[in-house]
Order: sequence, then structure tokens, then C-alpha cells
Amino acid sequence: MASRILALDHGTKRIGVALSDELGWTAQPLETYERRTLDRDIAHIQELVQTHDVGRVLLGLPLRLSGEEGPAVQAVRQFVERLAASLPVPVITWDERMTTKAAEELLIAADMSRKKRKGVVDRVAAAILLQSYLEAQAEPASPAAAEVRAEDWDYSTETEPSDETAPDPDRAHPRRRARRSGRLPDDSLG
Repeated sequence: MASRILALDHGTKRIGVALSDELGWTAQPLETYERRTLDRDIAHIQELVQTHDVGRVLLGLPLRLSGEEGPAVQAVRQFVERLAASLPVPVITWDERMTTKAAEELLIAADMSRKKRKGVVDRVAAAILLQSYLEAQAEPASPAAAEVRAEDWDYSTETEPSDETAPDPDRAHPRRRARRSGRLPDDSLG
């Protein structure tokens, strides 16, 4: 059963592409696709969906900072309609405000030259978009997080919590716990 999510940062010249792991915990930049024609763009995305066993495609929705929709949103919605009609998996949108700026800042902090940044900023923006989506889906209300809390927290009311019996807040979050144990790498992209 396909469980990976393919994220697309839709642009007029390029499409940034990122892919989740099978567990839906982490996002990794995959490629920056140079756009050609709409039909060729969709064919390439179809190939990625098949090759990587994708179960869902996520497209960034470029809302204005105020949350309003502008012309760029309409272009993405039209692309989503065409893409959804061509793929055997669901296509959803997610707010992508500030992902490209965050990607630029991350690459500048990594001391990447302007020329190299141009080639990777779109795929890094797609990874930031996807990671945002994955984290929103893994909120504490999810069954997996609830199971971890039920196992790890001491809910007894017979004694006052002491430093030894008080639950560690890091233990309630499965990703944080996995990261500390070394089973999950840092969120860094470099």
C-alpha cells in the first residue's frame, strides 16, 4: 500500500519536488523540475508517483500573507484540476506561505552561493511545505501519539509528582523521543 507523499512547489519556470518517508515522518528534497509543457509536466509527475510508490500528492497553495487568494492561487488550482484528473491518487493543497523565503534563508545560512541556491531552492521549499504538512498531521490528537502518551505517562493521582515521577514532556512526543534515541535524524536538510 502506497504511503509516501509527493510535495510540489509549483512555479512558472520550475517545480520543486520533495518526498516523504514511508512512515510520513520526514520530508526530503527530491528534485527541481524545469517546466516544459503542461502535458509533459503532468507526465513527469505521473512517473514520479509510480516510481516512488506515492499515495498522495501535495501542492503548495501560494496564498497572500493576508490569507487572501491572488492570481497565483488560481493558476495552482487549474494545475491541480488537470493533475487530479491524470493521477490515480488524491491531490491536495496546503498553505505554502513563506516556504520559499524559509528555503532561501536556510540555504544562505548554509553558505550556499546564489548560483547553487537557484537550482535547489524550489526543492527545499517543497520539503519545507511537506514537513509542515506532516507535522500538522501528527498533532498529539493522532492515535499514534495518544498511544505513546498512554504508555509513557504516569497518571496516578495517589502521590504528588516529584522530579522522579513527573513525566518528561519530550517522552510524549514520538518524533522527539525517536530523535533523541537516534532512530530519527535531525530535521536539518544538509
